[in-house]
Amino acid sequence: MTSKPSALPHIKVLDLSRVLAGPWCTQMLADLGADVVKVERPGEGDDTRHWGPPFLQDGQGNNTGHATYFTACNRNKRSVTIDMSKPEGQALIRQMALQSDVLVENFKVGGLAKYGLDYTSLKPLNPRLIYCSVTGFGQDGPYAGRAGYDLMIQAMTGMMDITGRADGTPGGGPQRVGVALTDLFTGVYACSAILAAIEVRHRTGQGQLIDMALLDVGMAILANQAAGFLNTGQVPQRQGNSHPSLAPYQDFPTADGAMLLAIGNDGQFARFCEATGQAHWATDARYASNTLRVENRAVLIPAIEALTRTRTTAQWIALLEHRAVPCGPINTIGQAFADEQVLARNLMVNQAVDPENNAYAAIESIATVASPLRLMDTPAVLHRAPPALGEHTDAVLAGLGLDAVAIADLRHNSVI
Repeated sequence: MTSKPSALPHIKVLDLSRVLAGPWCTQMLADLGADVVKVERPGEGDDTRHWGPPFLQDGQGNNTGHATYFTACNRNKRSVTIDMSKPEGQALIRQMALQSDVLVENFKVGGLAKYGLDYTSLKPLNPRLIYCSVTGFGQDGPYAGRAGYDLMIQAMTGMMDITGRADGTPGGGPQRVGVALTDLFTGVYACSAILAAIEVRHRTGQGQLIDMALLDVGMAILANQAAGFLNTGQVPQRQGNSHPSLAPYQDFPTADGAMLLAIGNDGQFARFCEATGQAHWATDARYASNTLRVENRAVLIPAIEALTRTRTTAQWIALLEHRAVPCGPINTIGQAFADEQVLARNLMVNQAVDPENNAYAAIESIATVASPLRLMDTPAVLHRAPPALGEHTDAVLAGLGLDAVAIADLRHNSVI
């Protein structure tokens, strides 16, 4: 924790999203200090509360039934449970929207209109509201009504087609990225759009609708691969861990496993050659420039592989890293969290669970990955651990002006 002010303590966010893209966005806002209230279904909650194993463990190492997936993108938030299918629930959410700066939702196109919670319905009530809608395919177009999932988008955009080993090699074929990359990037883009809309509101006094689509983001993050196709007409091909435009830039076998060598310019290649006793490679007509190395990779890569097998991964890193030749181990996630630089940057954080929270009674703390947003004057904050389902319902409703009797009545009628 820090005594310095956070960046967004004045911003109130109403989070009607679930799963990953929307919650990733709102967690970023929460890490920056915004007050994020997450609305969930009574008795069920966000889908990811049940996406396990793995599950959180109690002090004795026993599974608690609380999925770890949920904790990845919901810290620093307050959880309330409201049944929005009931008119009373809709009224509560509408009242919350009146007091909010930002609303984030990821229902299907038109899904909130029947509850009177769509942008068109809320804008007249709160013209300053920034309403971010996250869908699979956007608010228009022939696919607008379809549900969208990260794996589907990775397949449709070509991301899977450029990920994995080449056809004809062992294990060849399209592969998904190991995390829900499109969801995560959509969350980051959505957060950026919201911050831009807040800046616009400073000038105009007006909120606006933000239309975020997983498909749009999936196409955007093709980056250099998309640029290559759009400007040459050549469809990129899968090639495992090697790079289409750089060489050597891939994994290499070592005496005890493998390492990554990521040479991005001629100077790095020359230093690599000198360090390994192969200085003549740097002046070889076949390898004198990156373009030539890419063109002649079929000869160069086997030669480097024969060389890298002669030392262990640690020995190669010791030899190359102080010569400014980018290289490193291929870690498991466990090894990554044990890395000295990861430890020095405090990238794992433990948040204590409120001992009075009965839903998490057996859990003492929850570990998450620290925010990478390092603002020196207004740093990211750790307000609270990922919330139990409905943990803050009474407190949030009391903040709307409801007394204990009114809250008890809503609970009796299964509205909350």
